[in-house]
Amino acid sequence: MNTPLPCRILVVEDHPSLRRNLVALLEDEDFVVSEAASGEDALKLIAEQDFQVAVVDVRLPGMNGIELIERAGGAYPHLRFLIHTGSVDYVLTPEIIALGMGEDDVFYKPISDLETFFSRIRCLCGGAD
Repeated sequence: MNTPLPCRILVVEDHPSLRRNLVALLEDEDFVVSEAASGEDALKLIAEQDFQVAVVDVRLPGMNGIELIERAGGAYPHLRFLIHTGSVDYVLTPEIIALGMGEDDVFYKPISDLETFFSRIRCLCGGAD
């Protein structure tokens, strides 16, 4: 019986402590995690590595998270995204919805229900959750 490969996650967050904490939480759940501090850095990593899910902050220096999702989602249709934002008034744009994202893909900082967050990632990675 083949063991499924671990899900590869990219965390895109410009605040170092938030990024480190999110990476550590995901690694504790046995995800393989990489990190980027900007949208530009994230695009480079996405081009070089095969990620299943990117957890993206909306407010990033330079290219914002929505621009990143639109560009990467168009170029890498297999890649799925979760929005991780501190903007409680964030509303999904029509372009983001067209990429297949919905309200279940938006998590507000700090994440109040980690089990729901992890379950959503597993689902996007092809798990049964």
